[in-house]
Amino acid sequence: MLFVKVFSTVVLAGSVAAVPFRVLRPQSKRDVDPTLVPSFGWPSGVNPDGTGNCDGAVNGTNGKPIEVPCQCPPNSTLLIGNVAAGFVTTNPTVKLSFPTDNSTASQNARLNAAAVTLQNLEGPGIGCPISSTTFSAQQKAINAETSTSGSSSPTPVTSTAVSTTPVSPSAIPTMSTITSTTSMDCSIPTSTASTNSSVTPTDEQIATLAPPLGWQSGINPDGTGNCDGAVNGTNGKPILIPCQCPPDQTHYIANLTANIRAGHVILNPTVLLTFPTDNSTASQNARLNAAAVTIQNLNGAGKGCPIVATTFNAQQKAINAESTS
Repeated sequence: MLFVKVFSTVVLAGSVAAVPFRVLRPQSKRDVDPTLVPSFGWPSGVNPDGTGNCDGAVNGTNGKPIEVPCQCPPNSTLLIGNVAAGFVTTNPTVKLSFPTDNSTASQNARLNAAAVTLQNLEGPGIGCPISSTTFSAQQKAINAETSTSGSSSPTPVTSTAVSTTPVSPSAIPTMSTITSTTSMDCSIPTSTASTNSSVTPTDEQIATLAPPLGWQSGINPDGTGNCDGAVNGTNGKPILIPCQCPPDQTHYIANLTANIRAGHVILNPTVLLTFPTDNSTASQNARLNAAAVTIQNLNGAGKGCPIVATTFNAQQKAINAESTS
């Protein structure tokens, strides 16, 4: 179901050879031109700390590299299978496209396809964070070139995945975006349309049905602006998040309501959402998606709080487990 969840300073690592996706070929009828596949731009295993974390390609708000699992980015990924299917095969509600022309929108679509593939390598939300790559820097370069040439405004790369990688509140468009002050992404995939998605919910329904954040801001501050998030990383310790995350309930509901009324994230209009009010699995997941993209874009495109500042992923697991029981 979703991503979205953003970096402060992005380092393009010019001295490091770009690591491309190796296009594994499952049962695919559509070839992917390897020259069009975005390179990771960063190798795995840089500066291991002995606990399974290594330096990522992106610096956090403290000026130091955001930590990522040492196996990230991977040596390969099932990008071709996802392109052929039109969605992430390990997380089928996350759609993608892979256009081959050189327009800004198409380059961003290819980055998004690579991003959501990376974030869901092993299953829904089980993969590598965007901060283990230079995808965000690549997107900035693409969009900067467009704005310099005077073309129409570029479309941000929207990760329909909600990342558990914490988002620094100062950053980039939503490529699930979504960066962490450590560790890996867990994504809530974007849900399919609900049976009553055309029904406009009342303010009371939104407040009642809004997924609870499940966590509060300011827990165990480390003195550098980071606090404990609601999710543990691969090292068994809480993933760090900005201390102002998650937002307070009033701010959260007000922003969620405004986005629902608009049908998209007001501060990042390419990110669409619905808020159906029935109790089906798809509708509950759609509401989680709406909540996730809202908090990830509180202050602008990709500028907000990470999903690991909430218990949204645990809520989604519970919803989906109940539907299969």
